[in-house]
Amino acid sequence: MERVVGTVVRGLRCPIINKGDCIEEIVVDSVLKAAEVEGFTIQDKDIVTVTESVVARAQGNYATIDHIAEDIHNKFGDGTIGVIFPILSRNRFAICLRGIAKRAKKIILMLSYPSDEVGNQLVDIDILDEKGINPWTDVLTEEQFRNAFGYNKHTFTGVDYITYYKSLVEEYGVECEVIFSNHPKTILDYTKNVLTCDVHTRFRTKRILKAHGGEKVYSLDEVLSSQVNGSGYNEAYGLLGSNKSTEESVKLFPRNCQPVVDKIQSLLQEKTGKQVEVMIYGDGAFKDPVGKIWELADPVVSPAYTSGLDGTPNEVKLKYLADNNFSNLRGEELKQAISNYINNKEADLVGAMEAQGTTPRQLTDLIGSLSDLTSGSGDKGTPIVFIQGYFDNYTK
Repeated sequence: MERVVGTVVRGLRCPIINKGDCIEEIVVDSVLKAAEVEGFTIQDKDIVTVTESVVARAQGNYATIDHIAEDIHNKFGDGTIGVIFPILSRNRFAICLRGIAKRAKKIILMLSYPSDEVGNQLVDIDILDEKGINPWTDVLTEEQFRNAFGYNKHTFTGVDYITYYKSLVEEYGVECEVIFSNHPKTILDYTKNVLTCDVHTRFRTKRILKAHGGEKVYSLDEVLSSQVNGSGYNEAYGLLGSNKSTEESVKLFPRNCQPVVDKIQSLLQEKTGKQVEVMIYGDGAFKDPVGKIWELADPVVSPAYTSGLDGTPNEVKLKYLADNNFSNLRGEELKQAISNYINNKEADLVGAMEAQGTTPRQLTDLIGSLSDLTSGSGDKGTPIVFIQGYFDNYTK
C-alpha cells in the first residue's frame, strides 16, 4: 500500500537525569522502549535528538555566582567594568550578572535599544519615531530614557529589565550606571575594561572595542571557559548558552558533546542494526511574531551531531513544478512526471528556479528547531525527540 504519511516526530519521555548518569545509555534505552511500547520500527536515517539540558545535567556542568565572580575578578581586577549588550532574560543572564557584579567596584551597564539582540523590547520602535529618537545615533542616560519612555514591562514576563538588572548589581552594594546605545565604542567613554555579553555579534563587538582603545576586553564565551575552583566550564562557549539553575547557580552549555552523539549512534547500531543519526540541540532558530523575539539565545542550535546531519536540504518546490514545468498534466501522469523530476534532480539546486522558496538552511538548524518546538521548554517531559521520514521525499 502507498504511504500516506511523511515525516513523523515523537517526543520521548525518559527518567529525570541527574549528575553522573550515563546519558548515552538512557537515550538508547528510552528510544528502544518507546519503539516497543508504541509499535514503531527503527529505520536507517531516522534521527534521535537530545536536548542540551539533560546532557549538561548528566555531566554536572554547573557553576555558582562565586565561580563567575572569581573568573571576572581574575580578568578585570577591582576596577569599573562595562557590561554591554546583555540579552534581557531572568533565565539566561540574571544569575550571570549577579556573578559579574559580586566583586566589581562599579558596573556601567549598557543596553541596546529599542530591543536586545534577540528581540526582547525595552520600548516599541514606533514610540522612538514619535519621540524623534534615533537609536543608531542617540546615546541616552537612564534619566533621559525614563523621561522619554517611562517604565515599560516585558510583553511576556511582566518585568522592567532596567530596574531588575540594576537591582541585581546594587544588592551587592555595587554602583550601577545604566546607559543606552547601539554602538560598542560608546562604552569606552566610561571605561576601557569591557565584558561584551552579546551572543551572535560578539566577534564584531570585540573587534570594534579593541580597535578603539579597549584595554581589557572579554566576551561571555571567555568566562568559565576553563575550570575555576572546581566549577563546570565550557571550552568553546563559556557562559554563553547557560541557564538559571538556582538563585545562586547556572547550568552551563554541555561540553565535549561529539563523543556523546557518536556513542548513542554506535549503541543504536549495535542494538538495531540501523544507522540512526543523532544530534544534541538547544534553542531553535525561529522568531515569535507577537513578542518579536528570536528564540536563539544559545550560541548555536546544535553543539554536536553525527555526520549524516551535515549540510543543507536539496529540494525542489512541488507547487512550482505543478504550476510551471508540468502545468498541462493531471492525476497520475502529473504525479509520475514530478516523481521522475525529483529522482533525477541535480545534486546542487542553488539558484535553480525549481528550488526557489525552499531556503537551504543547515539541516541541524532545521531539525533543532523542529525538536525544540516538539519538546518545548516546560513540563512536557520529553527531552528526547525521535524523527522518522525527515529525509524522505514525494517519491518514497
